[in-house]
Amino acid sequence: MYSVENVETKKIIKGHIEKDWGKRMRREFKSKTKVLLIDDNYDHLAGVSELVSAEGMFNVVGTSTNATMGMSLIKKYHPDVVIMDMNMPEKNGLEAIQEIEKMNLGVRVLVLSGYDDSDLIFRAMKLGAKGYVLKTMASAQLIYALEEVADGKVYLPSSLTSRFFEYFQQQVIEEKTETVQEDNYLSFLTAREEEVLDLLCQGVTYKGVAEKLFISDTTVKTHVNNIFQKLQVNDRTQAVLYAINNGFMKKRTKQLVKV
Repeated sequence: MYSVENVETKKIIKGHIEKDWGKRMRREFKSKTKVLLIDDNYDHLAGVSELVSAEGMFNVVGTSTNATMGMSLIKKYHPDVVIMDMNMPEKNGLEAIQEIEKMNLGVRVLVLSGYDDSDLIFRAMKLGAKGYVLKTMASAQLIYALEEVADGKVYLPSSLTSRFFEYFQQQVIEEKTETVQEDNYLSFLTAREEEVLDLLCQGVTYKGVAEKLFISDTTVKTHVNNIFQKLQVNDRTQAVLYAINNGFMKKRTKQLVKV
């Protein structure tokens, strides 16, 4: 089940043996960490339960083959850590993580998954998971991850860490690009086009705009068409919604106050 032997695994096994025993002994005098397991694969669930139970510092308080029942067990036993699979019927792991976070019980989620998809890892951690390990990893790595998460830390094996941060950086870049792009759309407007858009947002008709700005109806239509093109919208309603959603009215209010 946990058969992968690599450099990282060997380091963890060695570190597991040479671990800070003072820290481990302090745990022995405290109450055991309560662990709850959720996985739709019964054989895997039984194997992990046996593995975790063999560690003296952990107490498996419950197991479940689906997330719905798992939520009920969490409310009943208030575990310290939940080890959970991602791909499950009825309610998947991401939905379960969200529900656990909403419970506000201080439960820490360690994902144990067969999928190393960067998007899935990122979404799980973003929703509140405190660790993510693969089912193909060695048993020592799972126990090490469990200890770290139980200690209040966040754990990702090095094989996943670099991919997680690369994906995270890409998401940040994309978000910044979208934000800059949206800001630039409004910044493309001329002072007169901003005046026209301001009046459209107030519900003034095209004829009313012409009267207030002392320009012809034809000129108003020209400004409106330019606004549509620059904001990449097709009609007045879309232009007004775009302006409101991107803070145009607040910006205009500040400009008028300064004047």
